[in-house]
Amino acid sequence: MQKKTICKTVHQYNKLPVSKGDMEKLLEIADDYNRVKEYVYERFGGVGSLKKLYPGYSVQNEMTKSGLRQQLNLPSVYFYLAVLDASNDIKVQWTRTKLKISNLIGQNENFSPEEKHYLRFLLKVSNAFIAVLGQEQVEKLPDEIQGQYDRLAGQVETERLHRYLCRQVRKYHNRLHTAPAEGFPAGERAYRYGDHGIYISVKEKRKRIFVPLTDSNQYQSQIYIKLYPEQQNIEIKIPVNVTVHSYEDYINLVGISLGMYTMLTTDGGNQYGENFGRYQTEYADWIRKQTEIYQRNRNSNPGRKKYKAKKRRYEEQLHGYINQELNRFLQSEKPHIIYIPKLPAQQAGGMNKKINNSVTLWQRGYIQRRLAWKCRERSIEVIEVFGKNISSECSCCGMTGIKQKGLFLCQFCGYSAEEKMNTARNAKKRGTGDGGLN
Repeated sequence: MQKKTICKTVHQYNKLPVSKGDMEKLLEIADDYNRVKEYVYERFGGVGSLKKLYPGYSVQNEMTKSGLRQQLNLPSVYFYLAVLDASNDIKVQWTRTKLKISNLIGQNENFSPEEKHYLRFLLKVSNAFIAVLGQEQVEKLPDEIQGQYDRLAGQVETERLHRYLCRQVRKYHNRLHTAPAEGFPAGERAYRYGDHGIYISVKEKRKRIFVPLTDSNQYQSQIYIKLYPEQQNIEIKIPVNVTVHSYEDYINLVGISLGMYTMLTTDGGNQYGENFGRYQTEYADWIRKQTEIYQRNRNSNPGRKKYKAKKRRYEEQLHGYINQELNRFLQSEKPHIIYIPKLPAQQAGGMNKKINNSVTLWQRGYIQRRLAWKCRERSIEVIEVFGKNISSECSCCGMTGIKQKGLFLCQFCGYSAEEKMNTARNAKKRGTGDGGLN
């Protein structure tokens, strides 16, 4: 039986500072990689090039004939990877546009069920969608699909619906643009490991620069090389498949509640990440202070390079602490199933700007993603339970209680507990269906 695996990103770092000359060569690759992507976005990101994206050979062939690779003197291992990368980005952007329009169709009360069905058919069938946007007849579809289209088209006023679809595409489909170059991907042909380091291809023919690494691990996959020119460092990110482990002693059912100050509380009252609030508050206060300084000096065009570097250090410190505490939670509680309340989307509002700022920067999304990944790695099931009123419900009798200064008090049965512990008990109660949880 084949073992179950999940994809994990591992990191490698340079052992010695990268020389200024070598860093300039890597930055040149990153800049040219971005130029190729920007060219593809501009040339093939619109409606007229939609038919060229599938299966994609047209884009690659036209880019070969464009002469851009020769103009940039960019090795083919980077050029065609950039073309493929940009083409996939455009496809994803079209998928987002279709999803947005599909949601709008569902919310439009002026459309009949037949009209909604017809529009969704167009969104689903690529050739039909392309024909409508190109103001062409929808024909030459596979026989079965063509027959289905003809039946749907016979029930609606197609011209009006086609105009609607074109308007929505013009309104919601945006062309992509590249962000400032911070690094570049590299396929297996663009690098090789050896001599306790990595050899990376550059624009000089048959030349590779050598970067000694802090470890001797070797991988065979597409990697991403992130550049830190000011620090003379690089970071290599490699996706690898790791085997999912199953632990015989992980047998417990655990309810948990996430918080802004104590990161995680279990139904048994155990707390993990007690210093999370201190890290979070320090980070939020610094962000707020820096924002005020930037707004006051905006006319003098202050730089943001130091701000971004320190912000990254704050986040790395916070994320490191989160991962450390999640590992401690899993090793201590040994859960087989974790029950967690489904939290509502974060909302703006409230009178206290300081609290609003802290809530906005709350790392709950990161915590949930890391918890989910670590649980998949250990064959632990995470179940989201209905979260409405979960913090105000008594975990003993089910009646509505009151919360005062972090404590939950039930006026009906007299139960009292730390507020997050009561919420965690309710999460487990709702997940297991145990109405008699004590």
